Amino acid sequence: MNYAIRAATKFDEPFLWHMLYYAAHMDEDKAAAESARTNPDLAGYVEGWGGRDGDAGVVAIATDGRPAGAAWIRVIAENPLYRVVAPGTPELAIAVEPGHVGTGAGTLLLRGLLDAVRGTHRAVVLSVRANNPARRLYERLGFVTVASIINRVGTTSHVMKIELT
Repeated sequence: MNYAIRAATKFDEPFLWHMLYYAAHMDEDKAAAESARTNPDLAGYVEGWGGRDGDAGVVAIATDGRPAGAAWIRVIAENPLYRVVAPGTPELAIAVEPGHVGTGAGTLLLRGLLDAVRGTHRAVVLSVRANNPARRLYERLGFVTVASIINRVGTTSHVMKIELT
């Protein structure tokens, strides 16, 4: 499948909430965006997105004109990852609509975002659950594991970082 990649804007905030639902592996009991939006551990990833210095993101648009996924970074004020990486390092969130998983959209999104922020940020960090197959994508594009932590749901996640210099 072919995708167009465009810069995310503040008007994409509702879609980013929807994507955060998938990125955070939320429960299926509520509407996707609402489930993520009402979780206090996740609010910092999207709330008021596009209004802070350093907010940057990209959206993949499918051939039917609809958004298929998004990748974005943000400096999160009280980020628990700052125990293992330098404070102020932006954290990455990325997700693809289920119907677009395995089509290359995630790779395009991540490459597009990293290219867009290279020179603006020195590094980017992410947290990925130990059993998430996306970890291979992150490693392939240059992320390295810097720590393992217990995540918000009590399982193991790997903190991964890429240097952009």
